[in-house]
Amino acid sequence: MSVVDSAMTREVLRDISKRPLDFSQMSVHVMRGVVYLAGRVEKLRGFYQDVDMHEEMSIIVRLLKQKPGIRDVCCEVDIAGLSLSGRAAPRNNTDYY
Repeated sequence: MSVVDSAMTREVLRDISKRPLDFSQMSVHVMRGVVYLAGRVEKLRGFYQDVDMHEEMSIIVRLLKQKPGIRDVCCEVDIAGLSLSGRAAPRNNTDYY
């Protein structure tokens, strides 16, 4: 990984850590200006009980795409806590967000 990609990965991690989601089971890395998000996110315990996790992920992807130096965002994140019916009927024809 290049020095630029490493620095951008740290910056992306810093940005997403400001959101009210638990990203501890998600991997994040940047390669040649493309952000790769993979794994699983959950709600943070505590004050953020009414968080719409799909909306939060939309905000994160939108914010990352607006960052200078980011060409694209590849997001293959499983959103934890969906009911069985929610898992059976994926949003936007995809099993990932």
